[in-house]
Amino acid sequence: MIGAVDIGGTKIAVGMVDNSGRLLAQLENPTEPQRGPDYGLMLIGDMLRQTASQAGGQLRGIGIGCTGPVNPLTGVLERNEFLLSWEGMNLTEALSRSFSVSAAMENDADAAALGESAWGAGRDAKRFMYITVSTGIGGGFVIDGQLYRGVDGAHPEIGHHVIDPSGPACFCGAHGCWESLASGPALARRAGYESAQEVCAAAERGEPVALSAVERVGYYLGLGLANLVTLFTPDVIALGGGVMHSRHLLWDTIQAIIRQNCGLVPFEKTRIVPAALGAQTGLIGAACVWMHRYGDLP
Repeated sequence: MIGAVDIGGTKIAVGMVDNSGRLLAQLENPTEPQRGPDYGLMLIGDMLRQTASQAGGQLRGIGIGCTGPVNPLTGVLERNEFLLSWEGMNLTEALSRSFSVSAAMENDADAAALGESAWGAGRDAKRFMYITVSTGIGGGFVIDGQLYRGVDGAHPEIGHHVIDPSGPACFCGAHGCWESLASGPALARRAGYESAQEVCAAAERGEPVALSAVERVGYYLGLGLANLVTLFTPDVIALGGGVMHSRHLLWDTIQAIIRQNCGLVPFEKTRIVPAALGAQTGLIGAACVWMHRYGDLP
């Protein structure tokens, strides 16, 4: 079995996954990044030991999906808005030493893309993209079973390509990037609500302000997806993340914008579908990180 670690700014999930992508055991706890990297490492180690004991198998390796910029080749965490004090920590080296097995790490969106490609919505696709729309927007691209990397192993920041240069400023340095216009917080800001979930619930009730905000964010989501279809024309794009739980509110607008903007490519041949692994995407994807590097990934 493979130890799976999914690290977010809010929570850390840890589990055990077998060679067929089945989640055998899992635990989660708040990240509490203010307590520092040593606490985080101790928490991850404890949860790995507990889930390994629950699953009762032999640990072959450890795969990690982590929010924010990471160096997948060295295992070092780079500057991260959500895990500021963790910068410079070599998580793969620390866990490999502690458990006497190999470990591998990727950005969490890349990890999810590997999981969906192996056992989810991208299972039969030669060119597969996974996009998550939640607190932020991120994505990964798997081509013929291999994760696309940029120079020096860099993770392409799909959520930060510019949609409207006159739009709001983002911490990435751009104005009007996709994340700043179409993420969950962007939806909440546009409608004046605390969360995207509240906006979607209000839209379901027919409240005009919420319906207008959903329509506008659907437009921006459609523009970003249209750009990806025009640039890459993949076989499948799978959509995950919390905002996509309300996909039915956004779908007609997204489809209309793609039809309007993708006239030079066979956009109708790119299937845009919901992600298939649901709440297990993070952990199954993390296990796939190790399999992609050291094992046999389907």
